[in-house]
Amino acid sequence: MDLSLVLLALGAFGAGLVDAVVGGGGLIQIPLLFSAFPQAGAAALFGTNKLASVVGTASAAIQYGRRIEIPWWLVLPAAIAAAIGSWLGARAVILFPPTLLRPLILLLLVGVAGYTFMRKDFGIHRRGFSDRRRALRRALGIGAVIGFYDGFFGPGTGSFLIFLFIRLLRMDFVHASVAAKIVNVSTNLAAIAFFVAHGTVFWKLAAAMAVCNLLGSRVGTALALRHGASFIRKAFLFVVAVLILRFSVDTFFA
Repeated sequence: MDLSLVLLALGAFGAGLVDAVVGGGGLIQIPLLFSAFPQAGAAALFGTNKLASVVGTASAAIQYGRRIEIPWWLVLPAAIAAAIGSWLGARAVILFPPTLLRPLILLLLVGVAGYTFMRKDFGIHRRGFSDRRRALRRALGIGAVIGFYDGFFGPGTGSFLIFLFIRLLRMDFVHASVAAKIVNVSTNLAAIAFFVAHGTVFWKLAAAMAVCNLLGSRVGTALALRHGASFIRKAFLFVVAVLILRFSVDTFFA
């Protein structure tokens, strides 16, 4: 068997596991795809990545939903707004290079990591929201903005969603994680629709990677449900640290 295919399978498993806990699986899958197919178009590889990821993300959302109470009145509008934003973000790529965002995203990630690290109780307890209209407006705003970012650029989407759901909607890490999964499914589907319409997708490879991603997702979800908010908080900080390292390298050494 081709070594690159083995690496893609293992990478898809790892991506599914990480995505199920805190997001960030694209950090694993996308570089492997570009390494395995250096001559392929970016649209084809991004589309393949989304197809492989959406299965695991949807599975994680379903598994979380069976054990965790989901505030659908907040999450569903956020998911719809995110799908629209993701489509518009994908269309906006033609206007200017997404790489121009790297310094800004790096600063935001450093801020997210610093805030989460300093606030030891951040996301450990679910506080709830008394003003439902205000919460709904915030959910729509989060969905639209992060959905646009996911369609336009993408890295760190899950981390930003989790942080904002905790900071602005007073969720804990467990509820924020499941809400992020549902929103991510909608943004992935919107992005898939765009990439399929505007490029060639490696369907067979995507299907094989999707199976591996699904298996990793089931393992990651089981770990998150077993160990709770404190475990997800640690995993979140680790993934954000890796994102900061990657953006630092891309920004200052590319």
